[in-house]
Amino acid sequence: MKEDIKIPWIQAGYKIFAYEGPKGLKIESLSNEIGKNKSSFYHLFSNLEIFINILLQYHLEQAYILAEKESNCRNQEELIDILVDHKIDILFNRQLRIHREHDDFQRCFIKTNQITGQAILEVWSEILDLKNNSYLAELVFKLSLENFFLQITDETMNRDWLNNYFKELRTLIKAFKNSNIPKSLDGTV
Repeated sequence: MKEDIKIPWIQAGYKIFAYEGPKGLKIESLSNEIGKNKSSFYHLFSNLEIFINILLQYHLEQAYILAEKESNCRNQEELIDILVDHKIDILFNRQLRIHREHDDFQRCFIKTNQITGQAILEVWSEILDLKNNSYLAELVFKLSLENFFLQITDETMNRDWLNNYFKELRTLIKAFKNSNIPKSLDGTV
């Protein structure tokens, strides 16, 4: 029963963190958001540090859900639908990246990207026309992931922006494939 009582707190805190980062998590504003008093928060979580650790665990759970969906998608349209549906999770991960000087945030960010990265690679390779070059697909994924988190916002996490993002990546890869690159860089050695 106590876990059910925590859910509104966790969901509200998760959303606040996704949009504002850790500085947005204020017990009073969180209490107001869900219509409870501050003493309810302290009764359930003791302090903000424990609450943040619960949010990080919740985020890892969300990453497994996202990864399951990503591993089952077959094309760009399906992947974009999933990414848009998980906008809050992705924005939460962005905040972890921004505030990665905090060790727990850094660990959670890395773990989340490992979970979702492995799940997305097959469709990623398909979308970018790199099915026959998994080395290059993984390399582009690692490089573009950092760029992705630098660019996304509440406003950009939509179908049009994501479609354009993939289009730009395909253009970059096409230019890369057409250049005279050393074999050791394109993964075909």
